[in-house]
Amino acid sequence: MSRFRRTVLSTLLAVTSAALSTAVALPAPAAAALPTAAVALGDSFISGEGAGAYSPVVDVDGVAQSFPGWSAPNSNAYFCHRSPNASLNRADLPGITDRFNLACSGGQPYDIANASATRANGRQVTAQLDQLRAVARTHDIDLVLVGLGSNNSSFTFGKVAEECANRFIADAWTGWWEFWAYLGGPVEQDPCTDDDLATAAQMSAATAETTAAVRQLLTTLDEIDADGQHRVVFQDYTDPLPPEIASNFWTEDSRDDTRDKFRALGAERYAAGCPIHRASLGTGQRFAQRLGTLVGSVRATMAAEFPAADLVYVNVQRAFDGARLCEQSGSPTGALATPIRSMDGPSGVFVTSLAGYDKLDIQRIANTCGTYFQTCQESWHPNAAGHGVLARCLTGAAATSARTVTCVRAPDGTVTVS
Repeated sequence: MSRFRRTVLSTLLAVTSAALSTAVALPAPAAAALPTAAVALGDSFISGEGAGAYSPVVDVDGVAQSFPGWSAPNSNAYFCHRSPNASLNRADLPGITDRFNLACSGGQPYDIANASATRANGRQVTAQLDQLRAVARTHDIDLVLVGLGSNNSSFTFGKVAEECANRFIADAWTGWWEFWAYLGGPVEQDPCTDDDLATAAQMSAATAETTAAVRQLLTTLDEIDADGQHRVVFQDYTDPLPPEIASNFWTEDSRDDTRDKFRALGAERYAAGCPIHRASLGTGQRFAQRLGTLVGSVRATMAAEFPAADLVYVNVQRAFDGARLCEQSGSPTGALATPIRSMDGPSGVFVTSLAGYDKLDIQRIANTCGTYFQTCQESWHPNAAGHGVLARCLTGAAATSARTVTCVRAPDGTVTVS
């Protein structure tokens, strides 16, 4: 065979081999799909405050903080109180592989984009958006549960609860003349009014803060979500107390809460979990409604700014109907919220009855709560059963085609989302 023919043949074989190789080449394997995630952001009603069995929380230094003791600084990351009993962990969420609770008890809109540790009375945790970005590196985020609004730079749920409870306790244990004789002047003992909890201006400021934080959240989600498909559920708040308490809590020793000093009644309501004036109950209901208006307003504003976003508002103001504190005569048994409880010093032992305590004892117990907030921070939050109900609310909100839904508990305990 001539050199020419050998050269031509070699060339043809090379071309044919290359062509065949090209024809049968397989495409590069597609990147493996990321596992899906549901994430919780926000404050105590989302983190699981009151539900117990709290998990260690990683602090700003990357150290997982377990329970540090009752006398530890309340800024410790552990006191974010993230519970495996929180609604996110118990909701029925088909298609979700993993769940991440990034919420923190006491969380404010500031904490979404900023380290909570950098504000006054914040906890030693990084920005919730930074924690969310870490989740997005390993997961496809499909659902985000957000609870914001009850804490902000104008007012906080803890202070609101403290305001009304302290007025009742002061009224129950100390007569007006004792304040003048021993304290040099009056101490507030009247029932709470709407403006005592949050003025219209404060609500407006809180709405603006919350809107700005959620705007940052939605912008971040658009940047980091693997497929750009995610539902954001905005949950509002339920009042732990009813519109009216059971009649057996109205009087004790023939004294009601409109009298000057009514210690037996004060002790009875504290034991039942509702140390508050009956005249303050309507104020609390309206406060919850105003927070609902705030959350609904934020969702509506964001829907206009992010028209392609999948945003759902779930109203849970009636989720505890029939099972709020002191709504039934056996309270706190059967209630879906935790009673107000504190300690006499950071001992780990909760005071469940104030019978026999005098005003100096009461002041000492109140001071324990003020100095070591963890001794009382679970008060008036959904308990484990309450978070179970909120989980059913979330289940419905995750599956609905509506943009706004209401979660209601019927007298027989049935929960519906519609």
